[in-house]
Amino acid sequence: MEKQPTYKNIHNRFKLNGNHYRFEDLFEVAYSFIKEGEEHERAIGDFLMDWIRPNPTITLRTSGSTGTPKLITYKKQAMVNSALATGNHFGVNIGDRALHCLNADFIAGKMMLVRAMILGLELDLLPPQGNVLAHNTTHYDFAAMVPLQVEQAFGELNRIKTLLIGGAPSSSQLKARLKEKTTHCFETYGMTETLTHIASRRINGSTNAFSSLPQVQLGTDERGCLTIQVPYLFDEAIITNDLVELQDDQSFVLKGRIDNVINSGGFKLMPEEIEQKLSQFLPFPFFVAGVADDNLGQKLVLIAEGEVPAGCLESTEIKAALGKYELPKAIYTLAAFSRTPNGKIQRAQSLAQLDL
Repeated sequence: MEKQPTYKNIHNRFKLNGNHYRFEDLFEVAYSFIKEGEEHERAIGDFLMDWIRPNPTITLRTSGSTGTPKLITYKKQAMVNSALATGNHFGVNIGDRALHCLNADFIAGKMMLVRAMILGLELDLLPPQGNVLAHNTTHYDFAAMVPLQVEQAFGELNRIKTLLIGGAPSSSQLKARLKEKTTHCFETYGMTETLTHIASRRINGSTNAFSSLPQVQLGTDERGCLTIQVPYLFDEAIITNDLVELQDDQSFVLKGRIDNVINSGGFKLMPEEIEQKLSQFLPFPFFVAGVADDNLGQKLVLIAEGEVPAGCLESTEIKAALGKYELPKAIYTLAAFSRTPNGKIQRAQSLAQLDL
């Protein structure tokens, strides 16, 4: 059996911004980024400095999208194993040209660096703000972006062969537009606890089910929420709050988070499913939520960012697309939502601004 590389085994084909680096060269690179680099490079420098330390573990901070951010300690070998699994799953090859345009303060940005070092990729570092593909005319084999970056770089996406999209939900409108692209676009499912994705779904494909990476063991608990066991990452199973419909032991359809479920007059409503339907028609940022109601227990409402057109929920198309109890009964607006650094709406914090 071929021996697994360790975190010190930087691939001899690894390049960063066009330059070859070995493990012993990374201190100089990290120090330079920390002292003289741009904002996005300083976070990369901090991570590389942690990576080369002899400590076999590294501490990661969760994004806080579903609660208070917390610190988690993982073995560096688990991150190496995750990078190898990604390479196998998406057909990433030695010497492929890859783009790094994510915030390296968070796990997705860190893992792009690990993949490049372990898999032997030629990695270009670009600032995460704005149209990330406006900085050059390079064609890339592999990249990862959040949905906002995909929107901003949409006209240039055909320069990327395989694109992973995660960190926040993609709207139905964006998914529909991506079907015209030659890029292989994948929506990913994962979290800091799973060292980014453990499953993916081809956006411009034919199924809405996520398929797991090799060796990932899927299940559900008594609530119908997804459980995940990944032997090459950790010993214990992760129990999520994500309601799913298992297709088989390697695929699932994501329904939404159990803590977002709205009980309105005895009917259970899934906000994420309603939002997917509404996103075909509403061009502004929004989410739906349940607020206290004397008659219904919870009343379904729509929370919008910025101004919204009068009567925006009254079209016959919207009413036809929604189920009998899925039409919001009121609209509230906020000047700006609370968001995570990767753009995901923080529902509870945003709703708290309204003091309903």
